[in-house]
Amino acid sequence: MSVSAHRSLQRLLVVLLLGASAWAQAALFSDDEARQAILDLRQRVEALRQATDGAERRRAEELDQIRRSLLDLQSQIESLRAEQARLRGQSEELARTLSELQRAQLSLAEKTDARLRAFEPQKVAVDGREFLATADERKAFEAALAQFRNGDFSAAGAAFAEFIKRYPESGYGPSALFWLGNAQYANRAYKEAISNLRAMIKAAPDHPRAPDALLAIANCQVELKDMRAARATLEELVKTYPKSEAASTARDRLARLR
Repeated sequence: MSVSAHRSLQRLLVVLLLGASAWAQAALFSDDEARQAILDLRQRVEALRQATDGAERRRAEELDQIRRSLLDLQSQIESLRAEQARLRGQSEELARTLSELQRAQLSLAEKTDARLRAFEPQKVAVDGREFLATADERKAFEAALAQFRNGDFSAAGAAFAEFIKRYPESGYGPSALFWLGNAQYANRAYKEAISNLRAMIKAAPDHPRAPDALLAIANCQVELKDMRAARATLEELVKTYPKSEAASTARDRLARLR
């Protein structure tokens, strides 16, 4: 029982006792009756006190139960918060992992595309002609041409010969034959030069360098002291490609040969 409730009960008991005493005197009760009345009153007060104490205990138990429930609820809330933080951390980690995987996939796709492009034919232009060629073809041809321009005719001839063997259907073919013939001419392999230059004209008679190829053949024939063949080649050049620069040169040479 709380202190305030106990004090209230004491005051109630005093009031009841005084009232009982006054009533007993006024009614002229006998001592036995007065005592009995007081005992009855005390019993009622005790019963009331016990009932009050019981109510206080029940209320204290209920409050205790509520406190325990609140503590359990608080514990559950903290557990949920911890679980939420853990899940948030996992979610962020998964997001980072996904982002890294996407970047890796994109990088792989770009590398794969680059590798595929290396094998896919691309449009190129050489000697005024456009055609499709792979990156490997372009690199091999340009490397051989660079050797020729650097004056390394033996290496250039070997490189052009290897190119023609490796890429027999390449759009670079006529140009490769032309430069191979010129490299052989520079190395004084005149018969081989004539053979390859003729092959170039046969394969691409409309090639921009075809007139120059005929002029180079005539030069080889002059070096071989075959003036009759040289004159015939120069006449062929003038007849077949009359408007070319090579034809103008051929006319001058024919005039000197006559």
